Amino acid sequence: MNQSLPCLHPNPGWIGAAIQHPSTPPNANVTDAVGKHCILELYDCDSSRLDDEAFLRDTITSAAKRAGATLLNLITHRFEPQGVTGLALLAESHISIHTWPESGYAAVDVFTCGDHTMPEKACQILWEELGAGRHKLTSFRRETPMSIEGADRDPALSSCGAAHAAA
Repeated sequence: MNQSLPCLHPNPGWIGAAIQHPSTPPNANVTDAVGKHCILELYDCDSSRLDDEAFLRDTITSAAKRAGATLLNLITHRFEPQGVTGLALLAESHISIHTWPESGYAAVDVFTCGDHTMPEKACQILWEELGAGRHKLTSFRRETPMSIEGADRDPALSSCGAAHAAA
């Protein structure tokens, strides 16, 4: 099932959120979320791209930038005879990918905290660059734990943004 970018997240950036996402409980305020999490399944991808570690490193880097995230570190590993796993450490959280070139499949996880990032845009870069014939995206908000509910969660001051503030 292909989705257009506007239906992936009703209010990228969460500023002045007036639109209620279907998966959000009634009367929930978007400020009650600590982050956004996307689970992306990519099918019928270009198998040569799924097995190209350098290409995937470049694509993950582009995806992080497009999401408005700060890339701190990127680790990848190519398996024999095929497949690549990649993990991007972001100041805002992470992007991970695991590929199965023999099946044309990739599993992607993008989690960002703060209100300045748009993980759906990272997902869009990945499905486009990997030539996915079809994809499934599940996007949801991570709820704020009650223990930090009243705390100041400015991205520059939160645990997710602490590294970003120090840079």
